[in-house]
Amino acid sequence: MEFLRPATWDEALAAKAADPSALPISGGTDVMVELNFDRHRPAALLDLNRIGELTTWERGTFEGQRGEVIRLGAAVPYSRITAELSDALPGLAIAGNTVGSPQIRNRGSVGGNLGGASPAGDAHPALLAAGRDVLVEAESVRGTRLIPIDEFYVGVKRNSLAADELIRAVRIPVADGPQTFSKIGTRNAMVIAVCAFGFALHPPTEHRALGTVGTGIGSAAPTPRRAPEAELFLTEELAERGLWHRGGLLGPAVIQRFGELAAAAASPIDDVRGSAAYRRHALAVMARRTLTWSWNDYTQSLRSAA
Repeated sequence: MEFLRPATWDEALAAKAADPSALPISGGTDVMVELNFDRHRPAALLDLNRIGELTTWERGTFEGQRGEVIRLGAAVPYSRITAELSDALPGLAIAGNTVGSPQIRNRGSVGGNLGGASPAGDAHPALLAAGRDVLVEAESVRGTRLIPIDEFYVGVKRNSLAADELIRAVRIPVADGPQTFSKIGTRNAMVIAVCAFGFALHPPTEHRALGTVGTGIGSAAPTPRRAPEAELFLTEELAERGLWHRGGLLGPAVIQRFGELAAAAASPIDDVRGSAAYRRHALAVMARRTLTWSWNDYTQSLRSAA
């Protein structure tokens, strides 16, 4: 096995162009498991650990995106996301805090989750719920391509990167409403999710006339996915009743229906971690709970503002 160790981003792109089969490695939390169990034996590894810019993030405005955005380097570890970005990216920070052990959180990154594209990756539901403006920066010697998060996942552990592309960063809008994440597993740490659910409220702002709802489902379909009918149902309910502006009770029927629609969006399987029936049930419960938590936070923020 050849080991490539570029010192700069340009060198990394050149190496990937010269050998598109070279497997990128940074934190190694997924790649090394595959290697240790001999599930995958690439001809070459492309070590990105010397490229410091991949471990930085910035906050600003970017062309094509509304409002403030966090441009998150592909190798920023989950521990830093939780410590430094819990206000700006609360859903992702909560998800990051459920990843493995402290040692894993110090190495694992969103870029690694995206590269592996596992349906069980903890970052995916939070990224999907954060909104359709989330963009993945894919770069090669040919240039930079911005891939909307909804178009990134194309199959089981398959993404839409070209063979010569590397993930440089992810652009995520700064949260303007409550966001949260829930995960079911056999224990709280060092576990692959039986299923997971991300939820976000995107209230009306100067950049967005109408409020929207974001969802993300993990480990319950061939790819991470949204629950579009659940999003539409709740978005219309909040708009028609004027709840975005005055808050108030959603009512048990609304919460129950949202959970049903979220579970219906999944296409789970039976495996060693859980049955398809259990996953659907768990998703409905998590959808109801995350909606309740987030709506209570939102209503409280309206009261505080008044």
